[in-house]
Amino acid sequence: MSDLTAEDAKLVTLARATRARTGAAEGAAIRDADGRTYAAATVALPSLAVSALQVCVAMAVAGGSQGLEAAVVLGDASELAPADLAALSELAGPGVVVHRGDARGTIASTSTT
Repeated sequence: MSDLTAEDAKLVTLARATRARTGAAEGAAIRDADGRTYAAATVALPSLAVSALQVCVAMAVAGGSQGLEAAVVLGDASELAPADLAALSELAGPGVVVHRGDARGTIASTSTT
């Protein structure tokens, strides 16, 4: 995490803690354009399945966010699912930093929307 900004390192901490607390497949955290943060874990119920990043985006939209500055997703997948990227891009627009890492918080890749 040494090459992350201090604010992005906070997102890693939030995503990691949320995932660990729930034992979910993924943890995610985002920072909106106003500096507010949202953290969530994968929801995997028989009647509802939502990725951690999709929960974060939904929380931001429900909170009135108009855009995003950064996102972190931690889990076993090597890349974002197309539905996750679509939701993120729809709210964030182009140029938003997305960090992808493992469950321990080690960032494997950084890209932008």
